[in-house]
Amino acid sequence: MILHSVAARRGTTGHTLMEVLTVVIILGILASIAVPTYMSQTRKSRRTEARTALLDLAGREERLFSTTNAYSATPTDLGYGPAGAAFPLTVGSGYYTVNVTVAAAGSPPAFTLIATPVTGKGQEKDSPCASFSVTHTGKQSAASASGADTTANCWG
Repeated sequence: MILHSVAARRGTTGHTLMEVLTVVIILGILASIAVPTYMSQTRKSRRTEARTALLDLAGREERLFSTTNAYSATPTDLGYGPAGAAFPLTVGSGYYTVNVTVAAAGSPPAFTLIATPVTGKGQEKDSPCASFSVTHTGKQSAASASGADTTANCWG
């Protein structure tokens, strides 16, 4: 029968401080990479909400135009939002608001729909795609926080 000393048994039962610190440092590095990437992908996925709302509203405007020969900036005319609501309206999960601008009377019928992030929800940090728009011609566009055209990256 082989006897082990008490000191030998004590040395093999745990982790050293260096091993624990190494694991903590590695986890910190991974978290510093993963969290910003996750937040960026989450903001990117929420863009779909804005684009979907704009395309839905554009379709509603065109349906209204086909029967009345006019566009409207009133949500209830479009069957959108609760009674008495007015644009801008918050859409989807509350990350974007949409606004409708209709051409003045006497000019050719036209509309522009614009979606912008709601402040305080985190989506305003999506500076490459700070706003989305659709016009009566079907033109889809996006702009960065500085106003640069980012349609190719944001509508794709």
